[in-house]
Amino acid sequence: MLKRIKSDIDCVLERDPAARTTWEVITCYPGLHALWLHRIAHWCWLHGLKWLGRFISHIARGLTGIEIHPGATIGNRVFFDHAMGVVVGETAEIGDGCTIYQGVTLGGTSLYKGTKRHPTLGKNVVVSAGAKVLGGFTVGDNAKIGSNAVVIKPVPEGATAVGIPARLILAPSAEASGDAAMAKNFSAYGITKEDDPLNQAVKGLLDHSSGHEHQIALLWQAIEKLSSQLADSDCVPKDANLKESNETHKLKELLDK
Repeated sequence: MLKRIKSDIDCVLERDPAARTTWEVITCYPGLHALWLHRIAHWCWLHGLKWLGRFISHIARGLTGIEIHPGATIGNRVFFDHAMGVVVGETAEIGDGCTIYQGVTLGGTSLYKGTKRHPTLGKNVVVSAGAKVLGGFTVGDNAKIGSNAVVIKPVPEGATAVGIPARLILAPSAEASGDAAMAKNFSAYGITKEDDPLNQAVKGLLDHSSGHEHQIALLWQAIEKLSSQLADSDCVPKDANLKESNETHKLKELLDK
């Protein structure tokens, strides 16, 4: 038990640069208090003391502002950072090393009792502030959920989910990135260097449109040149006019190409 408590404290010191001392973490971090109280509530829930488990979770909610159902399963080294307004449902599962920020909901979309209604988070998942993960699906290991994202479908391992509804930014392969350990590095608030796929699509459309505008400008220049040549052909001798006509014909062939 003491070893697990020490592990909880160490993970806070590792992931929060504002944490200065062990004593400060023990006394001033409500996410840690909510986690410890949940373990007591969860033990009661598993041993048939369901009312007592719910009552302990109710007290923990009042003390910390974090609501964790006593039936939820939480792994080791999980960090609720700030975490005011976090809601974790009954059948939710949170893997080892996860980080959950304020305003997060791990909720369900089904009203059927006895079913898997809430999400399962793999290892080292970061769920950023205000995100809603809704449904009985799995979020893969090392995945990231962006701030205020609404996730309603599974997230692959190492991917980042952003937007409403969430769009997926797939993780680059270890070979492409050149650093196999990069995906495992902690990312505060789920920040990613990759762009939103919707933004990427819009940029592609803009680039395509810009290319078309450039081609149209070249066509207008060619047409103006052709018009001036046709106008000049009325003022030159017949032989010169024939030569000019041949050049105009060649220009038309070039435009057709």
